[in-house]
Amino acid sequence: MTGEEGPRVARPIAATVALLVVATALVVGVGVGVGGYTVHYADALAYLGDDPASCANCHVMQGHYDSWSRSGHRHVAACNDCHLPPDFVGKWVTKADNGLLHSVAFTFGGFPEPIQIKPRNARRTQQACLNCHAPMVHATTIASVEGDAPRCAGCHASAGHALR
Repeated sequence: MTGEEGPRVARPIAATVALLVVATALVVGVGVGVGGYTVHYADALAYLGDDPASCANCHVMQGHYDSWSRSGHRHVAACNDCHLPPDFVGKWVTKADNGLLHSVAFTFGGFPEPIQIKPRNARRTQQACLNCHAPMVHATTIASVEGDAPRCAGCHASAGHALR
């Protein structure tokens, strides 16, 4: 030691803790504020229900909603009936998965226009067709499940979304 250095003054522990608390509160507050605004702006809570109009919250889905509202299925099936598994867990896992992927895609881009159904969601929709129309399609059900028959939407593309 040269003697020129003064005594080291340690920051009191209370001041360090207070600074940490303020910084944490600031980060959490900004996160909650931005998150809350995003949930409000995107009307995200609407997606927790079964109202088909909520699917049209995103402009890329408006055409699908409009075409569904003119289809023969509008009186018997809504978006969730055809695009989500019927079981409780499967429905909510799919809603969360699709919701996250949709929000990222619609926020940052990177999706085709017109929007296209993903293969796993197309399989779900195919299963919904087979479940509802089982009495009429019994002969093709086994082949469709095994992948040998064409998908229902291949021939009946306008069944759920007329005039697409």
